[in-house]
Amino acid sequence: MGEKKQIVIVGGGITGLTAAYYLQKEIKANQLPYDVKLVEASHRLGGKVKTYRRDGFTIEQGPDSFLERKKPAVKLIKNLGLRDQLVRNGTGQSYILVGNKLHKMPSGSFMGIPTQVRPFLFSGIFSLKGKVRAGFDLALPKGKQQTDQSLGGFFRHRFGNELVENLIEPLLSGIYAGDIDQMSLMATFPNFYQVEQKYGSLIKGLSETMPKPAKKKKKKPGMFLSFAGGLQVLIDALETQLGDTVLLNTAVDHIEKKDHGYHVLLDSGEVYKADAVVIATPHYTVPKMFSQYDFFTTFNEIPATSVANVALAFDQSAIKKDIDGTGFVVSRNSDFRITACTWTHKKWPATTPDGKVLLRCYVGRPDDQSVVDLSDEEIVDIVLNDLNKTMDITQKPEFCVVSRWKNAMPQYTVGHLERIAKVRGEVSNRLPGLFLTGSSYEGIGLPDCIKQGEKAVAEVLAFLRE
Repeated sequence: MGEKKQIVIVGGGITGLTAAYYLQKEIKANQLPYDVKLVEASHRLGGKVKTYRRDGFTIEQGPDSFLERKKPAVKLIKNLGLRDQLVRNGTGQSYILVGNKLHKMPSGSFMGIPTQVRPFLFSGIFSLKGKVRAGFDLALPKGKQQTDQSLGGFFRHRFGNELVENLIEPLLSGIYAGDIDQMSLMATFPNFYQVEQKYGSLIKGLSETMPKPAKKKKKKPGMFLSFAGGLQVLIDALETQLGDTVLLNTAVDHIEKKDHGYHVLLDSGEVYKADAVVIATPHYTVPKMFSQYDFFTTFNEIPATSVANVALAFDQSAIKKDIDGTGFVVSRNSDFRITACTWTHKKWPATTPDGKVLLRCYVGRPDDQSVVDLSDEEIVDIVLNDLNKTMDITQKPEFCVVSRWKNAMPQYTVGHLERIAKVRGEVSNRLPGLFLTGSSYEGIGLPDCIKQGEKAVAEVLAFLRE
């Protein structure tokens, strides 16, 4: 037998971990002559997934859950034998803050888009003029065919500014932490474009294609999943499976193409020889690793925004005026600096001891990036000041946890898919055996990242078999 082929994965976030796990599984199952190494620059694995536990509270510093209908996450969890540890989010009324007042989210909406007209006609979120303009969607012809356009421009054309700014924008920019007038429709929600092209109207198309609500009003189960012990449970299980495949505190300085494969130069001065390399780090780290290739500078055109979140733990007695629901998002027409607030103790009851309250608030709108650099005290003051406009909080929090994520949210701006395709085309021509994957490319949620990790495994194995 010849020497084993070496695969190096750079980056220990959920995408890199998934790739390493599934590669290891394939190697064992098929007795493949390959070795895997995963290198991570920081002292821990998991990337943006980070769970903090204190005084009986379970606090997510990054994402708090994933959508059940996106299957790759559930599949990975089943593979790891963790399916029975999953918990579902508690459901309840969610709100939208418009003009400094909390309004119930209109029923029969999907991502803020009406699928039933009646709840919108009776909602206090919009003026009569705004409601009439939103109804234009039913009469306007379908838009011209386009390769891409901004999410904001697409929705404003169909529904007018009021529906977009008071409802669609807070929901969608909450997912991507971006400016919807810059975001690419085709890289984020191509299904909306397809519905409009097919049905000529989003309201018509969604009401035809969305599952009909049951006649009997049964309480709908939550659509999101997590673990009672937090998402760290998933990271810890992957870390255990991977064992000594992982090297922490190991950064990659440079990667050089050689006749056969690659030389991966580490900051320790060590060099790894690799037959295939998977880069699962943010896009803006790639040009430095491959400084001799100018086509990677395209990645400098992909912005990344920063966000922070604040978890606040209280005794129940501290909150005199509570709100019956799971949280609210903030319309940009309000003078709040927080963008959303989750009543975590209601949405994820397992996170919070009895008699306590856990809130999680978010700051860092695209036009308010400097807030992320303020001190913990300043951010907490901003958050408490905003919360007290809708709630009556009479005591200081028992403790607060401020989590900052710098340049953590890649922005899929208009033309994103073409930019990524262009770079990947150059890579496959000039750097065979190199694979780029992760949240900078094809989706930022956990299931999207896990799916990309799986796809990278298929690509690596096909390449090595050749």
